[in-house]
Amino acid sequence: MAGVSVATVSRTLANPEIVSEATRDAVRAAIAETGYTVNQAARNLRQKRVGGIVALVPNLANPFFSKILSGISSVLREERLNLLVADTMAGAEAREALIAYANRSHADGLIVLDGTLPPEIFRRSGCPPVVLACETIDGLDTASVVADNAGGARLAVEHLAGLGHRHIAHLAGPEQNSLTVDRKRGFEATMAEQGLDPRPEWMLRGDFSLASGRNAARQLLDMATRPTAIFCDNDEMACGLIGELLKNGISVPGDLSVAGFDNVDFSAHITPALTTVRQHRDALGEAAARVMLGLLDGQPATDRIVLPVELVIRDSTAPLDPGRG
Repeated sequence: MAGVSVATVSRTLANPEIVSEATRDAVRAAIAETGYTVNQAARNLRQKRVGGIVALVPNLANPFFSKILSGISSVLREERLNLLVADTMAGAEAREALIAYANRSHADGLIVLDGTLPPEIFRRSGCPPVVLACETIDGLDTASVVADNAGGARLAVEHLAGLGHRHIAHLAGPEQNSLTVDRKRGFEATMAEQGLDPRPEWMLRGDFSLASGRNAARQLLDMATRPTAIFCDNDEMACGLIGELLKNGISVPGDLSVAGFDNVDFSAHITPALTTVRQHRDALGEAAARVMLGLLDGQPATDRIVLPVELVIRDSTAPLDPGRG
């Protein structure tokens, strides 16, 4: 109907800028008259693609991941690729079933947000391209996109020290987690630069959950000598900690200044609103998706992309009362 070849129709749909305006108009008129739509399944078959990227996410109930997934989806949508999401924490049997996704017959690529997965899953023959997002996996040499976790911890400690706090505690995440490792490195380096030597009993351990924040607060309440400020490795632990402290008559920030990490949506809406390190999760997801598209197009893998973070100062931190020393 347009009076052109099949190849010209294909070029018009895929790269309209390379054909003449007259050709574009003729093809578009024929499309409108016939109601033609691209058969995406046939296109995927011709390109030897499934048409979807799988994101492996630990605990879909955690609101932290929503903006990362939104960023991934927005980029993939432009390329007519579907985003499928699998929860890696859905039980041992379900987790074993995730191995099936590490195959080109099930996914064109994997964007992995769970740093606890064993690297051998992704070394199997036939595994599609892998991009690590947010967390990294020891022993897996592949492209990754992460926030500046050490730099974020630095910003938080510098802020607390700048308010006059010399007795600063740290509520860290799970010991082997890559986020924990990087944030601990930033915390310890900045404490040393500030001439501060935290007490071992002020180095607390959690698991990124509200419950572990509440548990850390109870540990602080039992201490004979308490810190005047604390940096928490994520906002959920910081919010759990604040809630338990307030319930037991401890003022935040009057008795204890609290800083978190992530800037999840609810951090601005608790009382007091949480001072935290903002990582741009939507941008992280977008960057991970673009790296994946590059891998699918045969581009060499980028070793590691580190995205900047920033400190958001709210009401949960305040200058140290001079009388407390």
